[in-house]
Amino acid sequence: MANSFGIDIGTQNLKIFSGSNNHITNIKNTIAIVNKNQMYSYGDNAYSMFEKAPDTIDVSFPIISGVIADFDNMQTMLFEVLEKDLKGKIKGADIVVAVPTDITEVEKKAFSDLFSKSKNKPHSIRVCEKPIACAIGMGLDVSEPTGVMIVDLGADTTEISVISLGGLVLSELLPFGGNQIDESIVTYMKRNFNLVIGQKTAKQLKEEIGSAQPGRGEKLTVVGRDVVSGLPIEMEVESDTVYNAIKADLESFCTNVKLILEKVPPELAKDIVHSGIYLTGGTSQLHQLQDLFSEVTNIKVNDYEDPEESCVRGLGSVLADNKYKQYGYSMKTRIFK
Repeated sequence: MANSFGIDIGTQNLKIFSGSNNHITNIKNTIAIVNKNQMYSYGDNAYSMFEKAPDTIDVSFPIISGVIADFDNMQTMLFEVLEKDLKGKIKGADIVVAVPTDITEVEKKAFSDLFSKSKNKPHSIRVCEKPIACAIGMGLDVSEPTGVMIVDLGADTTEISVISLGGLVLSELLPFGGNQIDESIVTYMKRNFNLVIGQKTAKQLKEEIGSAQPGRGEKLTVVGRDVVSGLPIEMEVESDTVYNAIKADLESFCTNVKLILEKVPPELAKDIVHSGIYLTGGTSQLHQLQDLFSEVTNIKVNDYEDPEESCVRGLGSVLADNKYKQYGYSMKTRIFK
């Protein structure tokens, strides 16, 4: 389908699949605002200003905990990316947007409203449950009567779902993800080393030397501010320091995965043990995370080559493949509770 877009609006990243060339655009979901309502910058450029901008420029993330917190700016940014950066036409386009499962119908409708409440009306606007899109993107046949467990670790949320026969048997949206891990590193460094670091530096520590299990044995030099002297200093941080900072968060992830597994009907549990748990989402790239989950659950854990993009690839299939079209539905056909 030439004029079609699959859109995964994440807390940290905005991913867009373009049906005209099958290309995926992946940019930071960040906006920089001046004069309270004027967009100064967006995407990767706005993210580069995060924690560096003066008071006159407000850098923010329009999605918080999986829902749209800043509707107008999110809409403006989306249209800028689609029409200016991707040279696409929203008017007459077929659009599928991914939505988290465990949010209200009104919050889901807001994702559809980004396009329906605009001057340029698309040909069709459908939404698709995120876990189902992720499963399709990972090459799983969701229409089979087989239980599949997806753990989607995002920036602000973690969604744990069990899918069978194209529907969600169990789903839980947890209000923590990669950003909480970053905050734990910031807090730990301040409390134990009197070193104040920014969230970007914490993210760098997590990605480059962080691990879900101790003993990675790598080091990284970071710059922060000494609490005692107030001056900037350099400090070498070890992998085990990062592990100790995020240990409690990892235990929380594991506990919730186990709680969902306890609720799974026996026949579906048999399928999950046979096929394994599927990890996706940006935070799933944490070193040795699949080993930790496998150790805790005694079930093999499968990871995806490019976990950040599994959902948007699935949306591409919902757009183009007749087999999966049924998983995108219009909000007009839903009954609000």
